[in-house]
Amino acid sequence: MAIGKPGRRALAALAFVTLVAVPAGSLLAQGEQAQPDLTVIPAVPQDFKAPQTVWGEPDFRGGWPIDHLNGRTPLQRDPAYGNRVFLTDAEFAERDAQVEVLAKRYETEDAKGTMGIGHWAEVYPANRRTSWIIDPPNGRLPAFTPEGERRSKLMRSTWGEQNFRWVTDFDSWDRCITRGMPASMFPFMYNNGMRIFQSPGLVALQLEMVHETRMIYTDGRTPVPRQIQEWLGESRGHWEHGNTLVIETTNFKPGPSATNIGTTGSPPHNNTPISENARITERLTMTGKDTIVYEVTMDDPTVFTAPWTARLDWQRNDDYGIFEYACHEGDVQIRNYIMASRAAAADAAKTGE
Repeated sequence: MAIGKPGRRALAALAFVTLVAVPAGSLLAQGEQAQPDLTVIPAVPQDFKAPQTVWGEPDFRGGWPIDHLNGRTPLQRDPAYGNRVFLTDAEFAERDAQVEVLAKRYETEDAKGTMGIGHWAEVYPANRRTSWIIDPPNGRLPAFTPEGERRSKLMRSTWGEQNFRWVTDFDSWDRCITRGMPASMFPFMYNNGMRIFQSPGLVALQLEMVHETRMIYTDGRTPVPRQIQEWLGESRGHWEHGNTLVIETTNFKPGPSATNIGTTGSPPHNNTPISENARITERLTMTGKDTIVYEVTMDDPTVFTAPWTARLDWQRNDDYGIFEYACHEGDVQIRNYIMASRAAAADAAKTGE
């Protein structure tokens, strides 16, 4: 991983310079340095013209893994940062030091002859974003509606403290079914591979996690009836400005064992539901031959009191290898959780506790 290499830190610094906006027309005295507004995230550039496929659509094909974003940037912003989108130099140095420590876990475990989270979790260079959420301006998820609160309390997951009596006490990620939406589009500690394939009227987005592929039709076909519900929803896409893929996704499968956001900085216990009324809008804008700005807006009036939007910057990496995600094979943990909970309940009944 070589987190500490100067080249990687230089890239992080360069990314900060290109991302932070300086007010247009500002005049600086000789030797004076611009003081960027850390509360402003620049508008997405629209001047790049994406290459075209032979059938005349923007060509997004290739590897777009988001492993490089796994550098301790949370989904939600720490309230201490207020409305700041970016860290200060001192705050970035602190995060960078934290990442350095995490990056050494693999070597530390090897030196001790052990194998733990260091062999499992992937850590990449820190970046200066205070959160992936950019709207609301405080960078935090809006409050639940009363119905959202009710559904949240019904959710079950191994991320929470509870008894496990049957498979319905586990979420779909626990059960190797899906990580769901929008969780699948956010970085996690492993399996961050993504690859885009295209054919006329269709964009296929392959996900390494749970080995899923999102099918996004761009041929204008009629949406399926709302009664048909899917874990990843039903997606329809169209092209804008010659460099942006817009995806509208509906028809989500709700329920107590439905999916969670489940990324760094998410609410604890993975108890964020999704409803049958949710609509997710994604915008993938190619800003260079090897860069895409990804924006996602979740509008679920049944669960949240307002919509929310997150933004991530993708980098092309066609050399990233996507391996088989063999989750079901050898998955004994669901059974083990259930057996352990039943055994604990039986012991408690015998002792009267």
